[in-house]
Amino acid sequence: MASYYDEIYALVSQIPPGLVSTYGRIAQLTPVPGGARGVGWALAGLRPENARTVPWWRVINAEGRISNAHNASLQRELLEGEGVEFDKSGYVDLERFLWAGPTTIQEHES
Repeated sequence: MASYYDEIYALVSQIPPGLVSTYGRIAQLTPVPGGARGVGWALAGLRPENARTVPWWRVINAEGRISNAHNASLQRELLEGEGVEFDKSGYVDLERFLWAGPTTIQEHES
């Protein structure tokens, strides 16, 4: 049986390059204790060997900003490298770059 962290990682792995999701949206789609914060804990807990295969950098806060000050410059660099644009204040236009999520809930479970 997969842990809820594994479910989060599987869902985040579906976010295509050039798009983002939010901690809250990932929490809505997975049974995460702690909601959006639980998603943040899961992504912060990624093992180094998984940090490049699970695109943690594609998850930002509901305001369209990067939350993690520790990896903020790396996260922004990775997102910009995929074509995600930030405005002068450091916000991503969620209407333009937000991933709609899997077409069905079953997509993230497989």
